[in-house]
Amino acid sequence: MGAVVSVPLESDLMRSFLAVADSGSVTHAAARLYRTQSAVSLQIKRLEDSLGQPLFERQARGVVLTPRGEQLLPYARKVVALLDQAAVALREKPLVGPVRVGIPDEYSGTVLPRVLAAFDERHEGVEVSVRVDHSTAQMRALEADEIDLAVIYDWAYVQEGEVLCIDPTVWVTSTTHQQHLRRPVPVAVYFSSEWSRDFAEAGLTRQRIDWRPAWSCDMAGGFRVAVQNGMAVAPLSRSTIPVGCRELTAEDGFPIVDYARVILRRSPRGTSPAIEGMATVLREAFAPLGVQSARLPGPKPAKPDQ
Repeated sequence: MGAVVSVPLESDLMRSFLAVADSGSVTHAAARLYRTQSAVSLQIKRLEDSLGQPLFERQARGVVLTPRGEQLLPYARKVVALLDQAAVALREKPLVGPVRVGIPDEYSGTVLPRVLAAFDERHEGVEVSVRVDHSTAQMRALEADEIDLAVIYDWAYVQEGEVLCIDPTVWVTSTTHQQHLRRPVPVAVYFSSEWSRDFAEAGLTRQRIDWRPAWSCDMAGGFRVAVQNGMAVAPLSRSTIPVGCRELTAEDGFPIVDYARVILRRSPRGTSPAIEGMATVLREAFAPLGVQSARLPGPKPAKPDQ
């Protein structure tokens, strides 16, 4: 058997290949790369010559990938993405110092754990500490200089701060146990909560749903346990619906309970590059959830576990 010859693939050629593959046109790829059409064509030819086979099939209105081009595509994406990540990491200034962040229990097992862990691992000089607590307690902690950033819920639309997203509260049921079909419906409720009484429970009553309190606690994590194990239906933020569960909609007879703005609040005592870095990470974590324009009028009592 002959020796396998390793062909070096230049990153610049990979970028041109991706631009042509994504746009389906050498002309469009050239415009995207701010290069001439002839320069991009030359790079594609160099890449095809180095591999000894064509990567694109020329057609009247552009180009399409050949089978070998399709094979190269995922590798090219990985190579270019890795190079871009390395460039960003090397340009960043090292962050140092403590960062104390408060988050709601509802997001402690969903949106934020991986993000916070990745930030902690990426910036070895930063000491990250996380406080999981209700929104009211987080606000007191900010005033007492016990945390630097707080992610809180604003149900009454009165809090100042950066709006990360709007996350409605919906009724959630297990897809396996389907407790919402039972009568009376077993429901998870909060301890001595005005919000639970005036919005969650009152909403069921308005819909004339026969229900009973089947699970009582003061933290959203307990609600997730109740739903997943088929003990009750529960009001949860839409973005935190557990695996194996689903939102109950108006078609099921369950309306949206309420809407909440997820707010990022900062310590009034100032900031630092490390704190701003954490703020950016939190902003990016909530960005995929989107911002919904719907809201309920008038002030509303705050959820006890937020």
